[in-house]
Amino acid sequence: MRERMLAGDLYIADDPELSEAASRALDLMAAYNATTVRQRPLRRLLLVELLGSIGEGSEIRPPLYVDYGSNITIGARCFANFGLVALDVAAITIGDDVQIGPNVQLLTPTHPVEPGPRRDKWEAAEPITIGDNVWLGGGVIVCPGVTIGENTVVGAGAVVVRDLPANVVAVGNPARVVRTI
Repeated sequence: MRERMLAGDLYIADDPELSEAASRALDLMAAYNATTVRQRPLRRLLLVELLGSIGEGSEIRPPLYVDYGSNITIGARCFANFGLVALDVAAITIGDDVQIGPNVQLLTPTHPVEPGPRRDKWEAAEPITIGDNVWLGGGVIVCPGVTIGENTVVGAGAVVVRDLPANVVAVGNPARVVRTI
């Protein structure tokens, strides 16, 4: 079922294999979120265990919330402030030097619009890609399937429902480009 999930195909959300992977992530998340700033080496070890990969010099302030963690790749020298939600049913790829404000949500899951398949617990997902040197302001929501180009700034509270090109400032709901950098 994991292969179907990662391929973006419909899958059953409460599959035993997926439930076990999610439980593992919940345990690691709980341990990570219970750490203090004085426990940076332990934090790093927990992130290395939880995430697919995390680059040198990157920091995520707890609390952090993920579905699996293993489908998240974070580049070097990134910073995520408090309350990052990264629902990694599909891949989430974050480039180098990315700045993420508090309470940002990176949401890969999708659900059928039809009530029957939704009631039967079918889900799907689309990957999210954040380019190098992107800044996501506080409370930004990035929806499934979105790619944000390098050097782009997304203003606080924006809801990103479509790809954003490189080197722009985007704001609003839905996010729209307001200037070129």
